[in-house]
Amino acid sequence: MLNFLHRKVLAGALAAKPCLGTAVFVAGTLSSTAALADISDTIKPFVATAYSYDDNLLRLPDEVPGFDGPRSDTSRMLQAGFLFNRPIGRQILTGQAKWSKVTFNRFSQFDYDGKDFLADLEWHIGNHLEGHAGASYSQTLTPFSDFQSNQRNLRTERREYVDGNWRFHPSWRVRSGVARDRYSYDLPAQAFSNWTEDSVELGLDYLAPSDSRIGLQLRQLDGQYPNRNDTTAAIYGNGYRQDEIKANIYWNLSGITQIEFLGGWVRHRNKIVSGRDSSGKNGRLSIYWQPLGKVRFTGVLWREFGSVDNSLVTSSLNTGASLGSVWTISSKLRAEAQLRRERRDFSAVSGLVLPGDGRDTTDTASLGLTWAPHPKVQLGVRAFRDRRSGVAIVDSSNYRAKGVSFNGSIQF
Repeated sequence: MLNFLHRKVLAGALAAKPCLGTAVFVAGTLSSTAALADISDTIKPFVATAYSYDDNLLRLPDEVPGFDGPRSDTSRMLQAGFLFNRPIGRQILTGQAKWSKVTFNRFSQFDYDGKDFLADLEWHIGNHLEGHAGASYSQTLTPFSDFQSNQRNLRTERREYVDGNWRFHPSWRVRSGVARDRYSYDLPAQAFSNWTEDSVELGLDYLAPSDSRIGLQLRQLDGQYPNRNDTTAAIYGNGYRQDEIKANIYWNLSGITQIEFLGGWVRHRNKIVSGRDSSGKNGRLSIYWQPLGKVRFTGVLWREFGSVDNSLVTSSLNTGASLGSVWTISSKLRAEAQLRRERRDFSAVSGLVLPGDGRDTTDTASLGLTWAPHPKVQLGVRAFRDRRSGVAIVDSSNYRAKGVSFNGSIQF
């Protein structure tokens, strides 16, 4: 589970405290004036600002004091960027670019400039071939939930992908895709965890007239840790291979209920170290339910292999559940809530004998409220609480944390 600051960076919600007051003033002014005209049909600039408080920034156990005294801190971010949407014949190019400046009140050594870029081309050839091609880049502060340090550690994430599907019959389609994901860290102590994963996917789907579908999906993952020398690779491994065969189902049960399932059999193998292989059932079940026009619920259950940012173990078997709801109170006011629990079993994949049962459990709860006084202006507040029962030897310690953030954004 990404910690609070990482979620805020990815969502673009943090900023400077003085700027928040300015955003509130501007929002009130805009809501009482004529509608803002779009600067462009293609490019939509925006600015965002927020102020956040976290009572356990570094996710330290209760019995461990802070590195420099108190463990709480406030953070500020000012963000600017733009969205774009450009049709090119039948093709559609979309994306975004965001630049963020993050500062901390007490832990000023973590101050940094964030970047987030994304471009996606929706392509079409004739009436039966279509797909996507794109790339993304993100630079943000590494979550403290699995790596506690008082030194700044930026993580860079890159992704490139191409996929497509061929609808060779009104009720049948075949699809495939390739992707590469790369994670890298600027702190030398964690360069050990720099990681690259290549994936290849092939699927066949039956498309029902009710908009439901049922299909079969084959997928292979090839993970590598390029910074591990022969000695460390012999102990921990330098990569993995994962093979999957899964059913891919979307059931449009009714106008208020939809069910999505992707699950089957998975084999996870360490490339070098024997005894670290694991196989079994993996899957994710999602249920979307909208019993009332203004209230939506989303429930998710999962059992999947996942990657871990750690030098001792690199994978875990994750099981969990989440429940989220969105209540559209009015055309200008929206409330959101989420509960989430996940358990990671490190021993199941690593083959190592770890203290206790080799598993950690993380519980997260959040509640948010968003007010849109103008279609192009949003103001919000969000509170959260995190709690983990961990395994210290793999940097997954026990901790408790809670916090609140206030944010505002304007699109031009």
